[in-house]
Amino acid sequence: MAAASSSSASPLLLPSGPRYASTAWLRVGGGVFRGRALSSAAPCCCKVAAGGGAAQCGAADGLVIGCGSSTSTRRSLLGVALGTSAFGLAALDAVAGGLPPEEKPKLCDAACESELANLPMVTTESGLQYKDIKVGEGPSPPVGFQVAANYVAMVPNGQIFDSSLEKGQPYIFRVGSGQVIQGLDEGILTMKVGGLRRLYIPGPLAFPKGLTSAPGRPRVPPNSPVVFDVNLLYIPGLDDE
Repeated sequence: MAAASSSSASPLLLPSGPRYASTAWLRVGGGVFRGRALSSAAPCCCKVAAGGGAAQCGAADGLVIGCGSSTSTRRSLLGVALGTSAFGLAALDAVAGGLPPEEKPKLCDAACESELANLPMVTTESGLQYKDIKVGEGPSPPVGFQVAANYVAMVPNGQIFDSSLEKGQPYIFRVGSGQVIQGLDEGILTMKVGGLRRLYIPGPLAFPKGLTSAPGRPRVPPNSPVVFDVNLLYIPGLDDE
């Protein structure tokens, strides 16, 4: 959503929702294998439909939690609540403060972080800065084309507030069309497929309204700088030509 308000699924998305690849992307021997179908929303767990359905969302140790009232009993819900409180109380304070209890997946690991200091910084006229961790060998995306990319979004201290890696699917959007924040649009337009880049996005090119904190996600103040690691995977359309 560029300069719009945040989405519960991802703070980057337009109100119409994200487009994620419907099949998993696999890397084998440096290659990327993908499904071609797209979905208008990220995968979900259990949705409670109006009127209640009996669709099963998951099962573990004989406990079935469904979307309808017929499969959710008072006893099972009590068991889930007690089990959650038994192991989760110690982590609640950290989660509420945007500090995840587990290490989140990253595009740039510890070795990559140590090498960043030696990489040249590029500054554009808009004030966007970036470092190319890996320069891709494929084409750059034309304005208006869809791109598929993995990203990890952070506040300047390194806390992650959004990530396609946690969703398990690359994010697909139309680059240069205002579907994401300005700094991300600009930063991806000069990348090549296969490239990995760290974007240092200044406040005016980030989130004018900011993003509220959420479990596992720190607050992003209005017009504050953010950092994105972006891996450009694929440009639908160019690959088909």
